[in-house]
Amino acid sequence: MKHALALFVLVGAFAAGQPALAATSDDAKWINQCVKDNQDQGAKDEVILIYCTCMNEKMDDNESQSISQWEKTHVEERKACDRRAGWK
Repeated sequence: MKHALALFVLVGAFAAGQPALAATSDDAKWINQCVKDNQDQGAKDEVILIYCTCMNEKMDDNESQSISQWEKTHVEERKACDRRAGWK
């Protein structure tokens, strides 16, 4: 199911030319902020979107930190999402 969501987000974002689509508007908010936070990292937009969606999926729904804050204390999750996105 998580893979289907990531595909939905990726296809929806590029097809519509709009910010990332996600399961909830809260998910979209966090994913879009993560994408903005990582725009200067030199990766392609689709790689960043896959990474941010992956990180969002790994976070608890009640998490109050941003993805960019959360990734600093969740190294294994970050590495897994790096691999999934083809980043680094």
